[in-house]
Amino acid sequence: MDKKYVCDVCGYEYDPAIGDPKNSIKHGTPFNELPTDWVCPVCGAGIDRFSPAEE
Repeated sequence: MDKKYVCDVCGYEYDPAIGDPKNSIKHGTPFNELPTDWVCPVCGAGIDRFSPAEE
């Protein structure tokens, strides 16, 4: 299972099993395969502001 990532700004959790369907990111898309211009759907932070979620 791919690792979840959390936005350091707002706490949004990106779950690869869900993806980000509102922004055309299909379920099953690993975090490291997100487009470089993808941003947090809650606060707009860039992917560089995400950290691996603690299990």
